[in-house]
Amino acid sequence: MALAKEIMGCSLIDRSSFVSSSKVFLNCTSNNNRFQQKQKRFLVNPVLVPLKQRRVHLRKVAKPPVAALSEEVIKPVPDQKEKAVKFKVRAAVTVRNKNKEDFKETLVKHLDAFTDKIGRNVVLELISTEEDPKTKGPKKSSEAVLKDWSKKANVKAERVHYTAEFTVDSSFGVPGAITVTNKHQREFFLESITIEGFACGPVHFPCNSWIQSKKDYPGKRIFFSNQPYLPSETPKGLRALREKELRDQRGNGKGVRKLSDRVYDFDVYNDLGNPDRGIDFARPTLGGEKIPYPRRCRTGRLPTETDIQAESRVEKPMPTYVPRDEQFEESKQNTFSAGRLRAVLHNLLPQLKASISAYNRDINSFADIDGLYKEGLLLKLGLHEEIMNNLGLPKLVSKIQDSSEGLLKFETPKIVSKDKFAWLRDDEFARQALAGVNPVNVERVATFPPVSKLDPEIYGPQESALKEEHIVGQLNGMTVRQALEENKLFMVDYHDIYLPFLDRINALDGRKSYATRTIFFLTPIGTLKPIAIELSLPHTAQRSQSKRVVTPPVDATTNWIWQLAKAHVCSNDVGVHQLVNHWLRTHAGVEPFILASYRQLSAMHPIFKLLDPHMRYTLEINAIARQTLISADGVIESCFTPGRYCMELSAAAYRSHWRFDKEGLPADLIRRGIAVPDPTQPHGLKLLIEDYPYASDGLLIWNAIENWVRTYVNHYYPNSSLICNDRELQSWYHESVHVGHADISHEDWWPTLKTADDLVSILTTIIWLASAQHAALNFGQYPYGGYVPSRPPLMRRLIPEENDPEYANFLADPQKYFLSALPSLLQATKFMAVVDTLSTHSPDEEYLGERQQPSIWSGDAEIIEAFYGFSAEIRRIEKEIEKRNADSSLRNRCGAGVIPYELLAPSSDPGVTCRGVPNSVSI
Repeated sequence: MALAKEIMGCSLIDRSSFVSSSKVFLNCTSNNNRFQQKQKRFLVNPVLVPLKQRRVHLRKVAKPPVAALSEEVIKPVPDQKEKAVKFKVRAAVTVRNKNKEDFKETLVKHLDAFTDKIGRNVVLELISTEEDPKTKGPKKSSEAVLKDWSKKANVKAERVHYTAEFTVDSSFGVPGAITVTNKHQREFFLESITIEGFACGPVHFPCNSWIQSKKDYPGKRIFFSNQPYLPSETPKGLRALREKELRDQRGNGKGVRKLSDRVYDFDVYNDLGNPDRGIDFARPTLGGEKIPYPRRCRTGRLPTETDIQAESRVEKPMPTYVPRDEQFEESKQNTFSAGRLRAVLHNLLPQLKASISAYNRDINSFADIDGLYKEGLLLKLGLHEEIMNNLGLPKLVSKIQDSSEGLLKFETPKIVSKDKFAWLRDDEFARQALAGVNPVNVERVATFPPVSKLDPEIYGPQESALKEEHIVGQLNGMTVRQALEENKLFMVDYHDIYLPFLDRINALDGRKSYATRTIFFLTPIGTLKPIAIELSLPHTAQRSQSKRVVTPPVDATTNWIWQLAKAHVCSNDVGVHQLVNHWLRTHAGVEPFILASYRQLSAMHPIFKLLDPHMRYTLEINAIARQTLISADGVIESCFTPGRYCMELSAAAYRSHWRFDKEGLPADLIRRGIAVPDPTQPHGLKLLIEDYPYASDGLLIWNAIENWVRTYVNHYYPNSSLICNDRELQSWYHESVHVGHADISHEDWWPTLKTADDLVSILTTIIWLASAQHAALNFGQYPYGGYVPSRPPLMRRLIPEENDPEYANFLADPQKYFLSALPSLLQATKFMAVVDTLSTHSPDEEYLGERQQPSIWSGDAEIIEAFYGFSAEIRRIEKEIEKRNADSSLRNRCGAGVIPYELLAPSSDPGVTCRGVPNSVSI
């Protein structure tokens, strides 16, 4: 009911309760004059939908809220100028409860309820936007305490509403900030505060923050109203608080961070290894001149005993530090924990069986894989009760599901749900280069044969083994020159990124890899056809032939060789997808911008308010990744071909390929030769492969984000001088580049930040990477990769040649040889469990076009209305994507057994859905 009133623009609290017997008008100054002038114009017009056509009823905010007092009340008293009169105003405070508490939390909660009665309570104080002429500090109200805390201690609702009453005088002005002191023992989550009683109407404070006990945070927490201000326009009463809040969030760069801290700082990746466990667990530091890499969030943990440069580790289940407000909220934590529990069970059960019956073996038949979905294979051990007790999780398991068989049995991945044998076909292999989980590596072949950029003195001849005779028969009667001129040849090239690591990878136990190149021909119906695969090994004197070309099969033997070659390409693809495109380009690449945002942009800065939803949960998921996924002997090293060299391969890509100015979708498409500039096209680009689902859907979303950002930027920066003179904005970008990406900050390709167009481009790229790009690369991992033979994360055998001892075994039973080259059954289940978790949407996910508290996140009515226009455009895009997926002429997204391309469809239900674009890198 309270939410409905707020949405409709009504008071949250009975207005009559604020009428003082003096009946004197409370003096409210107007908001910044420049903001009022901007109410009269729209600098860029996004697509807007009439309010009555929206899916939910939203408050129309074209006009500021009405005063909370009647005309009779606001009549000034003649002697008001001589003496300020005291008045009372009230706060409506929303606190979010935890759904589940442990015994200790319940005990402390009841203790706090008792001590609240004797003065150890929650204290609030209002701060005016105006400066007190006597003290030269901000005007302040009396202190107020939250009422009825003890009475509401047992309320089970998700949100509990409290009130507090302040005394202010008639010259107080407009409240611009509020401080909160928590004298309880227990932290609590403060969602929002609304102040009622001022003539200007309700004043909103969207807080969404954990309030620590005074013993953990001795100072007062500061929250600003939703009115945005550029630094130069900050009201006098708020200037010192604005600076203080940023100083507190930066910290001093020293000491070990506590879990309750809210300090954002930078550090290198020196926490992936654990040299105290032995040399096999030592890993090089990523970040610095030797191995450049983006920076991560600093924890300040002490160094290891054996290497002072390496940070000591905190292992699961102990949490690792991220600023308190960046930690998962409860529903997200529950979803992630359930997924992690599944991963633990999937990992432990095969390990237990391996010690009893050599379960850690090759996949003997495709039925072994099918059994993971159909039979609950892992439960057939006769050790169910013993395993559950040893895990110490029987109650949790039973709560999640009465029968834990569901936890131990995988859902059938989409790739085999419609057509069990689709993954074997060449057309599906090629289609996934355009519409799979990693559609960002296909590029136009500009010259044939392709040429390596690696140093020939170290890595051998740069020339490819591919020749015209390998492909000319596959070009529908064209010559190679004609195919190049007509943009018919495309390639997925992993030669240069893998070759420098191959000697080390192939020396690992159970790891065998090539550096691959795959050539595709664009057919007349708009699909790709693979026509040649080049497999390269390091050039050595002992190896007479280091490069090999495999072409489409002509008989049974070459069919199996072709299938093995495609499997090696897919294995390369899985590694580059996870380590470069997914982890580096979205997770790691965006983190420095997030850290700099909290350190340099005030919460009242317009650009912080724009970026806020696109930073949610990223620091937490990245910390979890460093703890369990990308760490030494973690899941990524265990399941992916590069093994212990996984993160070094990621760092090599950062040094040689990563460029922020090419991370936006249009620039990336042009860089790969997939698109050419064309001002006659809707997005200024012409795609050379018209039916390229990732690119065509992505351009719709890119354009919507860019228009929204341009509207926003032009609203606050009508001229470039405001951008150049915005010290917070300039500090944010400078720190993002020169500290967050310090190792490559000298590169001349970094965009400048001088004009509105510069800012629009930078912000659009960041939002694109955090939302749509991450979604396209993440949420298809299980649907496309959960069937391990279709996209094996590692290969254990090379392809035998006629003079190899294994060639006879290959000829005798090619299916057995193929399956033995795939990951073991243990590796397969471990990989499947992890990508299942990573592909899961939590119930509290916020998708593109959505925001917490959509009508009050900003106090700028014009911007709120523009955001609703952006939301409407996102919904229109979703309908367009549905239409495209039903178009039978688009063969790369529609056809018999073909998975429709929905990874960029904005909305999603919870779970593994293979669709949905969250605002942020949240998993």
